[in-house]
Amino acid sequence: MSAVSGGVEGGGENEDEIADELAREQDLRLSDREHDEDLELPEYTNAEDEEQDEESTVRRPNVESMQEVDNILSPTGLASPIANSVSPPVSASIPDDTPSLKGSILSSPGSSVPASRATPSRTVSGSLQPFDRRFQSRLSSSPFQSPRNLSPAFLSPHSRQSSLSSNLPGLGDDKESEAETPQAPWEVVRWTKLRKISGQVFSEVGKRNFGRPTCFSVSASLVIGTSKGYILVFDYQQVLKVIIGSGTPAAESGSVTSLAISADYSTVAGGHANGHIYTWELARPAKPFLQIPPIDRELMDQSHKDGHVSGSTILHVGFLGTRHTALVSADDGGMAFSHLATRGLGAIARTIKTTRILGRYPPGPRSEDKQRKPSSVLAFSPLPLGNVERPTDSMGLTALLTPYLLVIVSTTPVAQTQHKAPRPKEIAPHSALSGCLAWFPAVKLKGKDNETTPSSSMTKLVYCWSNVLTVLDVEDAEKPEEWEKDKLANLHFRPRSRWRASEAIVAVQWLSRSVLGVLTISQRLLILEDGSLRVTDSFDLLYKHIYHSDLFSSQLQPVVDSLDEADTSSLHGVVADAFHMSFRAYKGRLFLLGFNDVSIGTLSNWADRLLALMEDGDFIGAISLATSYYTGDTDRLTVGLPEEDSVRHSMVQEKLLEMILASTKYQLGRPGAAEAEGSQKGQLEQLTVESLNACISMGQIDYFLEDVYEQYEEASCEPIVLEAIEPAILDGHITALPPTVFKDLITHFTSLGQDSRLEEMICRLDARTVDIDSATTLLKQHNLYDALVHVWNQALGDYVTPLVDLLALIKFVRNNDREEQDNVESPYHNSAMKVFSYLAFALTGRIYPSGEYLSEGDATTAQTELYQFLFSARATKSPRAGGSIICTMEGKEAEPNFPYLRLLLHFDAGNFVSMLNEVFEDNFLNGSQEQLTNGHQSKSTQDTEDGSGPSATRQYIISILLGIMNPPEFGPMEIEYLNMFIARNMPKFPQFILLSGSQLHRVLVGLCQYPTDDFADECQLSVEYLLSIYHPSDIKSLIPLFREAGFFRVLKSVYKAEKEYGALLEAYFDDPYDRETVFGCIRDCLRPQSDSTKKQRQEIEGIVVAHAQDLAAIDIVQTAQLIQDYSPDVLESVLDMLTDLQDQYVFLRTLLEPESLFAGLDSAQNQASLGTDLVERYVKLMCQYNPTHVADYVTMLQSGDLRLNSVLPELERSGAVDAAVVLMAREGLAQDAMDRLVKHLGTLDTAVTGLVDAAPNSPDAKNTEEAADDLLEAVNKYAKVGIWLCQGQTQQGDEQARLGRRKTLQVKEEDLTTAEHLWLDLLEVVFTITKHVSASARQASEAHPPTQGFDTTKVVTSLRATTQQTFTALLTTTAAPSQSARSRSQSRSQSRSSFSPHSRNRSTTKPSSSPSTPSFLPILSLFLTRASLSSPTLSDLRTILSDIFSAYAFEATLLNLTNQLLDSDVFVSVARLAEERQRGWRARVRTCEICGKRVWGAGVDGGSKGNGVWEAWEERVESEGRRKVGRWGGGEMQGRRERGSGKRREVPEEGRGGGLEGEENHASLGPLVLFACRHLFHLRCLEGREKLEGVGVEETSDGYDPGAQSEARRARLHCPLCIK
Repeated sequence: MSAVSGGVEGGGENEDEIADELAREQDLRLSDREHDEDLELPEYTNAEDEEQDEESTVRRPNVESMQEVDNILSPTGLASPIANSVSPPVSASIPDDTPSLKGSILSSPGSSVPASRATPSRTVSGSLQPFDRRFQSRLSSSPFQSPRNLSPAFLSPHSRQSSLSSNLPGLGDDKESEAETPQAPWEVVRWTKLRKISGQVFSEVGKRNFGRPTCFSVSASLVIGTSKGYILVFDYQQVLKVIIGSGTPAAESGSVTSLAISADYSTVAGGHANGHIYTWELARPAKPFLQIPPIDRELMDQSHKDGHVSGSTILHVGFLGTRHTALVSADDGGMAFSHLATRGLGAIARTIKTTRILGRYPPGPRSEDKQRKPSSVLAFSPLPLGNVERPTDSMGLTALLTPYLLVIVSTTPVAQTQHKAPRPKEIAPHSALSGCLAWFPAVKLKGKDNETTPSSSMTKLVYCWSNVLTVLDVEDAEKPEEWEKDKLANLHFRPRSRWRASEAIVAVQWLSRSVLGVLTISQRLLILEDGSLRVTDSFDLLYKHIYHSDLFSSQLQPVVDSLDEADTSSLHGVVADAFHMSFRAYKGRLFLLGFNDVSIGTLSNWADRLLALMEDGDFIGAISLATSYYTGDTDRLTVGLPEEDSVRHSMVQEKLLEMILASTKYQLGRPGAAEAEGSQKGQLEQLTVESLNACISMGQIDYFLEDVYEQYEEASCEPIVLEAIEPAILDGHITALPPTVFKDLITHFTSLGQDSRLEEMICRLDARTVDIDSATTLLKQHNLYDALVHVWNQALGDYVTPLVDLLALIKFVRNNDREEQDNVESPYHNSAMKVFSYLAFALTGRIYPSGEYLSEGDATTAQTELYQFLFSARATKSPRAGGSIICTMEGKEAEPNFPYLRLLLHFDAGNFVSMLNEVFEDNFLNGSQEQLTNGHQSKSTQDTEDGSGPSATRQYIISILLGIMNPPEFGPMEIEYLNMFIARNMPKFPQFILLSGSQLHRVLVGLCQYPTDDFADECQLSVEYLLSIYHPSDIKSLIPLFREAGFFRVLKSVYKAEKEYGALLEAYFDDPYDRETVFGCIRDCLRPQSDSTKKQRQEIEGIVVAHAQDLAAIDIVQTAQLIQDYSPDVLESVLDMLTDLQDQYVFLRTLLEPESLFAGLDSAQNQASLGTDLVERYVKLMCQYNPTHVADYVTMLQSGDLRLNSVLPELERSGAVDAAVVLMAREGLAQDAMDRLVKHLGTLDTAVTGLVDAAPNSPDAKNTEEAADDLLEAVNKYAKVGIWLCQGQTQQGDEQARLGRRKTLQVKEEDLTTAEHLWLDLLEVVFTITKHVSASARQASEAHPPTQGFDTTKVVTSLRATTQQTFTALLTTTAAPSQSARSRSQSRSQSRSSFSPHSRNRSTTKPSSSPSTPSFLPILSLFLTRASLSSPTLSDLRTILSDIFSAYAFEATLLNLTNQLLDSDVFVSVARLAEERQRGWRARVRTCEICGKRVWGAGVDGGSKGNGVWEAWEERVESEGRRKVGRWGGGEMQGRRERGSGKRREVPEEGRGGGLEGEENHASLGPLVLFACRHLFHLRCLEGREKLEGVGVEETSDGYDPGAQSEARRARLHCPLCIK
């Protein structure tokens, strides 16, 4: 019994053997610790492996010189290009996590990508219209929203993908080029060909002596197996040390197909193609240490020991733990075994115990067992030992991967299955069948002293099926002390992550604890991170010609050939070749066995890659890559960098700074660097940006601005640096500049005229780091007042001095403007306007110009100082201590009171009050109580000797403004600004602002008397604000003032409040800017819930009628709806007031046809309520503006809605003939309607004929064709109108005239009915048009050859189609019986029992058409008579009739095809239903549920011939078939004739059962009854059960008679088991 199924055949090893093995393993570990100081391990720079304790030992015995492993890195003897940096590691089948570079630790698999930032919008400060918007900053509100140049593309000049065309070996004759494949120096994996080994193994002599290589394994030695059964052992000097197998039985056991090296590197195991396994001690290779022979295949039918079957290829072999005598192996037949050799003196004295752990033995030669499902072991590996003891070390865990399952088995002390996992469902159907796996053992982690952090990593297993890779974590627990010795530890297997590749995976290896190497079926190598399963690099290895072999297809080909949709394991398109024996990893290196050579690949560490880029001249790429190493935004796991930022920063920073300085010196040292243009300049700019980004990332801004900038100064390339640092300043990365750089920055940007950019940068800098004296001088010199204000405020906390500077500038600008004669604006005007933005920011506690808020203390200080200075009653000193008096007047002129306030008001009163409007919302102006709370002096105690005046409040400010802003000093415009300011702030702050009624009245009157029309809207809005809080005693006296000012919104609110609705409506009409709202006003006034009186309603209606034209100009549709809904009495009055006829038409259409404008409305009710006059008026207007719609409209009208005499003349004038025909037919004038229609068709005939005649001479063929299309459409339209007229008259009927007519075709026209006359006239006029146009077309084509322009054939074809349509309508009408005929026919058909088609000859009173239906033949006869009179020949008529009859024949054929398709579909459906009905139900068991007898299956006697039940059912079906044939094929009729007319004797039917699936069985069994619940019974047993339960059962006189059962009897049967 295999271990997979839960047991082990043969038991386990004895206790002495186990004790000996454990003692030997313990001795080996002690030996490792004793020699640990002498063990010299190779160095590599994978930082994650540094997490192990530096004093921890690798649990492997010492060898003479482990340092030789590293020699393979550099076959030419070159040292690492960067000090203390060696290439990183990769793990192997036994991964090695020895420390490499001091300080390196595990790096994180994650990465971060810097997010891009949007470019901020910049607001240019300037004068604003009062109260429109706030004073805004030119700068963005956040220092982290500025644009920053992105770094250049990562390594863009280089491709990290190998080029297959350029790297294929053998392209040249040079031996050196064949040995070394060219590759870029920055490749992540650098490949080296082992020339000495390849020369010995792949040479002709080597192949002749040893055979070709078939597999290899790597540890302290490189071991290669050959096709002749030899094993070649090389050291890392590429020296052949041992040749194993010569002169031994191994050389006769076939090729070596698998290899394994023991943990102490002293023993090698080899599996052979014929099933033999040998182990060899490298110190004594003359004879095998162990020999495990296979079992003869002939013994499979007998009892035998466990072991591989002879002829099976050993695909996998491995050692368990540190023991030389414990192995596991697997073959291509899907079987795996564990082998344990006992102690003894030599190979002969040892006994080997083999235990099967997976698979089944193949059937023997004489076995009759059915063929088993094919299987094989795709991948196989025992768990190697790590450098930390775990409970799994003594369990001998082995992982096996088959095409169907992953199995993990513990082999010690007995074989036991630990974990199973099926193949993932994510595998794509028809993908390549492949499998591989690799272990990574638990290792000790360095520096994990925290109790919550594990001291060692978990054991991991990666396994792959097809293209799906899964990582499985194995969690184990330390055995407690009381744990039984032989009891295994509890293991938990947890699939942690899964990843899907684009193609099948054929090999996988651990390169380190967190890095995987994955080889795909197309020989592409993928470097994969374990944590995130992210592909960090990929390489094409097709040029390496990796050795692969077809080891599985012969065994697994049936899996591919037998495609079973239900079995997902068979959904494979091909079996992939095996690559596991040629793809190995050890100590951070990859080893490849190719068809022609052996190669080793080393992952480049971070320093190697940087140096390679620098040597290649890619300084930008090197710096960018080094920056990503520093920040951690790269694949750190594959380059050997630690995870901890501090350690990683110390490793990378020194190198990165050296690279920046060296690259800068080299680039600037090139000739002509200062005058470089084009690509050279672009490279220098890109280098500068990358260097700056690197320094920002490292926090070394000073290094860049000092040491690096010095290099640019020497080369005169400062502008490049200055342009580069702008984004860094705007982003907030640079907050301070050295004085030299600051000066150069100002000089550079002012020379370019980029003052705004410069000011924005200076405002982002920390003003405390700026040299105040030089900065203020430079900023004033270059007119950079935004920056100047920022420096004063932030560096010194001085808020008054910037205001003084700006006031001085205003004074200068005003004087300059007075002196200028040409009214040219001063260049300093824009800078002077910044005073208002500065005051708006500072007085609301914000920093200028960024807009950030000041601290509470700084904001209070700034506001207090500025208010005191700005609203001081006289000129004051600045600064107060030792400063001079700031004057606003020239010369010795006396300073007015409030000089600084007056200066700002005279400069720009509008912007000043706009600034005040914003400032008034700040709580600082709430009054003295709040100021006292904040620690300020009160009004009474404040020192006023400095002229600062009382504390600033809103009341105080407004009082000052009202006191000084008076004419003639200030003009009407400035005073109007003040009025608007007061009116808007009074409602907002009523508790802080108190003004008298006279003052408010003066403000109100001033707003109504605005100086220019530009102030009208602002003043009206201000009046609305003011009236919300101020209510004049006599508001009506102000109405003329409001009307003169055009304040209609104010008037509306006044009238509405006074309930003067007439004046309110007039105000709406007078308002030119808001006329659309008049409809809402009318609705509010006229609605029933309105409080308007009847007199007011009449007044409103009169105003509406008077302004009807105005309402129509606004919206005629709304006008009509409004009048109809709220005042229908004035409809005609409003309509009469509309002078435009089209407005009247739209007005009436809205009333009479609302559905044409609004869906869902019905016009019938409106038509009834409006009366005939308006409807006739609407129809007349419609004839003028929409004549095509007249016919559709009048059709919807009821009889009597229109007077024919009134509208008919207008209809005829407008050409709405169809409408006239409809109305005349409705009035009973059918013949007159037809005459009018014939006359109009004659007009169209003349027009079409003339057009065809003139077509050859027409210069514009396109217009001619369009006109012809219109005429043809009209002909077709009116022909349809005629058909409608004729059909309508036909329905009315004229039966008396028809009854008196003789049944003959010789009918005169006076004998025709009215309907027949109409049909005859219509046919004649349509035929006449076709005849005339056809003749004209024929003449035109004979006189003029056909041209490309106008096609007369199209015209003739269209007219013939119209004629055919008319004839078809006539036939349809004459063939369909009328309603009266149909009723009579139905009454006659009810009196007859049947109808035979042969009785038509005997009938004399049943014509084919009803008496009231027109006869087709008389009409056709008279039509032909008329046609013969009008045409000497019947050629035209013959053509038309031919087309008509051809169309009828085509329609008949089409109808037959449709019937055939329908019959086919019905047949298929019926056949499917019959098939489903024949399926029946399947019984749950094969025995009767009551008696227990077998009723189904082999051996059951049933049927009349003693056959089985199935044969009985076949007999029944055959009997029913014969009976049907006899019934319908003449048998039944023959029987009737033989029996005469008597009643037929009923004969029981054979095989007729009583259940849902009854079978005609032998009398001993009886029919079967199967219910839907799948319970099966004998009918006899079921009826007997019913008798016992008291249910009566009818029986025949002869007892049980199955033929006497009826459908009713079946229906009453029920399942007794289910009912219980």
